[in-house]
Amino acid sequence: MSNRKRGEGAVNGFGRTTVGEQPVRRRRPPVVAVIVSAILACVAATIGVVSCAADDVSSDLADQEMTCCWEDGATPAWLSGQLGIRIPEGASDRRAGYKVGQRYDTGLLSFVLPSEEAETYTGRLIEKGTVMIENSHPKEKGYRPAAAFGHLGLPEPETLVRGLRKSSLCPDDLASPEGKYLQRCVDLFAHEFTPGTTRIYVRSTIEPSVTPPPAGQEP
Repeated sequence: MSNRKRGEGAVNGFGRTTVGEQPVRRRRPPVVAVIVSAILACVAATIGVVSCAADDVSSDLADQEMTCCWEDGATPAWLSGQLGIRIPEGASDRRAGYKVGQRYDTGLLSFVLPSEEAETYTGRLIEKGTVMIENSHPKEKGYRPAAAFGHLGLPEPETLVRGLRKSSLCPDDLASPEGKYLQRCVDLFAHEFTPGTTRIYVRSTIEPSVTPPPAGQEP
């Protein structure tokens, strides 16, 4: 006769209780918690999809802004005449761009000079006693203004620090040898990108009444 008390269950070889032992019930998570978890997962997934879509749209708009509304006939010679920025004869790698805007247009001009010649050139453009300042507060690397020098295959001068000097000029009462030719207000940058070689950047906001000549008909 077994010594086990009546009513006390025995455990079989598979870990299951025998007759007389109360089974242990596993607690199921509340239905509400399951539903809430599912909703949160769906919301997180939706936010992720919307975020990716927004990033794609923003990228597409930035690309459209970069490529839109540039005039083909804006050569360095033509823009030089419009701005009153005379390009030295010895300048190389001359580049120009003209972008049409809703309220104002923007002209971009760039060329390269030996650093000594660039120093002389900018010295004849700005007023005597004026010093071009360094770019102590550069824009972030991905900075792209409405009319970017990136369209010309160049870095944005506002993002550069080492070797960069800048100034802003307007033709009103500008008493300097080259300043007397200036036709419009400009932002001027000089960047010594390699020792002994400096690139000049010029950006100007222009009234939309100016129209570049058709490509191939400019001087």
